[in-house]
Amino acid sequence: MIKSLAELSQKVSGLPPNTIAVAQAADEEVLEVAQLALKKCLAKFVFLGDKKKIEEMIEKGNYKLDDVEIVDATTDKECSQKAVELVRNGKADIPMKGLLPTAEFMKAVLDREHGLRTEQLVTQVTVTDSNDGEKLHFITDCAMNITPDLKNKKQIIENAVSLARSLGCDCPRVALVTALETVNEAMPETLDAAILSKMNERGQIKNCIVDGPFALDNAISEESALHKGIRGKVAGKADVLVVSDIRMGNVLHKSLTYYANKRVGSVIMGTSHPLVMTSRSDSIEDKLVSIAISSLMVSNRHG
Repeated sequence: MIKSLAELSQKVSGLPPNTIAVAQAADEEVLEVAQLALKKCLAKFVFLGDKKKIEEMIEKGNYKLDDVEIVDATTDKECSQKAVELVRNGKADIPMKGLLPTAEFMKAVLDREHGLRTEQLVTQVTVTDSNDGEKLHFITDCAMNITPDLKNKKQIIENAVSLARSLGCDCPRVALVTALETVNEAMPETLDAAILSKMNERGQIKNCIVDGPFALDNAISEESALHKGIRGKVAGKADVLVVSDIRMGNVLHKSLTYYANKRVGSVIMGTSHPLVMTSRSDSIEDKLVSIAISSLMVSNRHG
């Protein structure tokens, strides 16, 4: 089992590199991330965008990107479509959003005829180190689904479990996180948590242990769980934290970065290939982590 983001990146650097197709790569930060990823042997790249502009930026910034293929494309739509096409045709393994709107990128990804759509819900998973440094924590969904219903939460769990298992956590402990650890009729998310726990118990959600509702403290702290008399295989030992809505997820993700100063990576799940779709505010290191996560997923799938 991979115990830290550093260990994850080290593992990826020892594997044959996967190829990432970057839609709209004419961006200084994209070029810097690609240069560092190549140096660390995390991935190879194909750039989509204005070829002349990208070449000028590489020369002016003295970036060491001589081996990167550049495919000329003008509009955001064309860049996104060509990146997805490269992945569909097996000439790249992972699509990555560069300097273009998320909506345009996802439109190409989710195109029913030419995209990477599957029957599974598209979800986001944040990955960070646990406080004790002994494992990874997976938090979902922090970016894609605003107010998921019971059916969607089941798929959010399944995607996160698939990722956790891909990174070596064979039977993830899944905590359904709400504002409190008891079922309260006035808070529908606590009812969903109880139902999802029973669905897991009856085999409707597989390859994991699901329990909830939990408050955040008693999901990740055994001391807190014992103090409140909460017992079970998940209490205080969660690997996966499933938040009740995007508001909780977004705040939790950004709190890790801005208050706790922790490194985080993220990946978009539910498509035929993982997506690297980082935020402009993400650090260079966090973007490298996101690349490493997606790359290891692909390598494990091929291996």
